[in-house]
Amino acid sequence: MPFHDVIYAAENGVAVISLNRPAHRNAQSYRMLDEIDQAFELARTDEAVKVVVVKGSGGVFSTGHDLGTEEGMAYRAALGAKPGVQTYDQFKKYNLDLLLKWRNFPKPTVAMVEGYCIYAGWMLAAAMDVVFAAEDAEFLAGMVEYMSIPWDIGIRRAKELIFESRFISAAEAAQYGLVNRVLPRADLERETMAWAARVAQNSPEVLRMAKIQMNKAQDAQGFSQAVEDTLGDYCAMMWMPGVSLRMEDENRLVAVDLAVRGKRGTRQTI
Repeated sequence: MPFHDVIYAAENGVAVISLNRPAHRNAQSYRMLDEIDQAFELARTDEAVKVVVVKGSGGVFSTGHDLGTEEGMAYRAALGAKPGVQTYDQFKKYNLDLLLKWRNFPKPTVAMVEGYCIYAGWMLAAAMDVVFAAEDAEFLAGMVEYMSIPWDIGIRRAKELIFESRFISAAEAAQYGLVNRVLPRADLERETMAWAARVAQNSPEVLRMAKIQMNKAQDAQGFSQAVEDTLGDYCAMMWMPGVSLRMEDENRLVAVDLAVRGKRGTRQTI
């Protein structure tokens, strides 16, 4: 199956899905999201695959949503959703339904994070079962469509970070509970793949049922219902009169722009 925005490979029981838009720091277009889903389907139907690793190319996991690249907008337009309920269903598919689908993927998944992991990048990483991160990885939480963040790091910490729009280091993300392991960048891929290989040696039936049970435990606390409900809050925010999340002169989110300038001291494109 030919891909444009992802690379898929499978070997020794482990499938690797690599986000592959390095020129755009792996910003997630609808085409990329469709291709990620197609890659997951390949991994699902391949009985030899026991574990899936999701990573970014070019030293960055993902800087979030594609906010308006030419190819991204052309692909979206070609989908042909009409204004109204079709557009809503499309938005819901790409910003909630796919994330829940990957969260419930029947095999163990691991996000291998290096560089930036921003907004939709956080959403994608959080939908995986396990997160391994390079020491220099940086995470930015926000008011996002798939609002797993209170579940990822706790409600009070989520409020603190989202209100401030502050990057956190991989070490902080591990301290707060989002990240499982923090590794030197040079060791990240080797250690992630070694963990995946060890998991792949286990019984697929045990892995499947263990994952189901742990997701059920989270759902008993209301996880799936909560993230479904918060999509409506996100949509309400986006359509409030006078609300603007973008810079007047540039195509980037205000929160990301402010956070990057505050952290780096200079303006950078995200």
